[in-house]
Amino acid sequence: MQKFLAVLKREYKKVVFSWTFLITTFLMPFIASVFVVVPMLIFSIEGESTRIAIADLNGNVESRLRDNLSPTKIAEKAKKAAEESLTDITASQDEKLKRSAEQLGGTFTFVPYEAREKAVDEIRRELSAKVAAGELEAFLIIPKDINSEAKFGYYSRKAGDFVINSTLQDALNEAVRSQRLAEANISEEMLKDLSKKVSFEVKPLTETGDVKEQDSGPWTAFIVAMLIYIVLAIYGQAIMSAIVEEKETRISEVLFSSARPFELMMGKLVGVGLAGLTQLAIWISTVAVLVTFGLVSAAASGFEITLPEISIAMVVYFFIFFLLGYFIYATIYALIGSMVTSMQEGGQFALPPILILLVGLYFCFAVIRDPNSAFAFWVSIAPFFAPIVMPVRIVSDMPPFWQIALAIVLNGAAIVGLTWAAARVYRVGMLMYGKRATIPEVLKWIRQS
Repeated sequence: MQKFLAVLKREYKKVVFSWTFLITTFLMPFIASVFVVVPMLIFSIEGESTRIAIADLNGNVESRLRDNLSPTKIAEKAKKAAEESLTDITASQDEKLKRSAEQLGGTFTFVPYEAREKAVDEIRRELSAKVAAGELEAFLIIPKDINSEAKFGYYSRKAGDFVINSTLQDALNEAVRSQRLAEANISEEMLKDLSKKVSFEVKPLTETGDVKEQDSGPWTAFIVAMLIYIVLAIYGQAIMSAIVEEKETRISEVLFSSARPFELMMGKLVGVGLAGLTQLAIWISTVAVLVTFGLVSAAASGFEITLPEISIAMVVYFFIFFLLGYFIYATIYALIGSMVTSMQEGGQFALPPILILLVGLYFCFAVIRDPNSAFAFWVSIAPFFAPIVMPVRIVSDMPPFWQIALAIVLNGAAIVGLTWAAARVYRVGMLMYGKRATIPEVLKWIRQS
């Protein structure tokens, strides 16, 4: 036991104190925080007002366009969009929306311009001169005929400002649409009422037919699957790399003289596994901090964000199946590392475990769609697939406990069998140099007592 703990400690320190581990562990959360914080800071910057002239040859669109670009109208659109994602808009949230709309609407300053009885070339020439003189930043030419083939020219020194461009385009589309309806003698209010979307809400049910108050959602399940896939792929190959490195440098001969092969192999598996758990814990803690920061920022803005429901049982099951998956795939990679003589050969043999993980990841999509189907049951208890699929099924819709227990037992049995086989291959393969072991040789090593 003492030798096993010594190997475990050595492997843990070797991984945790490596530059690769430190960079990936702490740089990834930093990059994630940058992707969260920087866009918020960028979009919080208020741009200078854009002085714009509207040359309306039609004569009826400009007033509608100005009305659509008013802070009140923009606030109504923002409120409507918010109502589609939020169940209720509080008074403070409504005030925040109005303030944001005023900031956006205030980015336009309208400069009067009379375009009647003037040719388009003359209008463009006059307004371009105003831009050159610094009196304008942009101008819009609205043609006299606003049918579906009409072209609207927007000329701006801030052509790259996609926020202004998008806001102006949406407001212009609504203004032109309203004018077309008026010319066709169609009531815009009636058309809006007839075109209003239905209120469609998905209500998840429990086994007893009761409605769940809160659902974790498919994205939570998919994120869980991706997290397990990435960590298993990284640390499974880390095991193989460590074994091949010791084999190439002949360190294994020295290690075998001081400890039994089984103790060495298990020390590696557990040590690297603890390093994986360390990195996973740091990543999860970082995500928790970022989520808390996002919630605080949203609350300060007057919005209430509902997080998916993650119970303590889900977290416990997640770590159980992560450990099962780690030992299954780490043992496979340990077996591969014992067979090959170089990292190049190991890379070729490392593809099948990755493909199995990918298949399990693809199975998750079917499980998310119907977590209670027969297919979901079988793939969620099957060895090699259960470490990825069962956590997804648990997050999607908690299965009966006996199914979770069955998956743990079956995958635990798979780990025992793989460890037994890998230990026999490791004992002989680590002292074999010069040639890669063949499948018949590996089977022979496994059969040996």
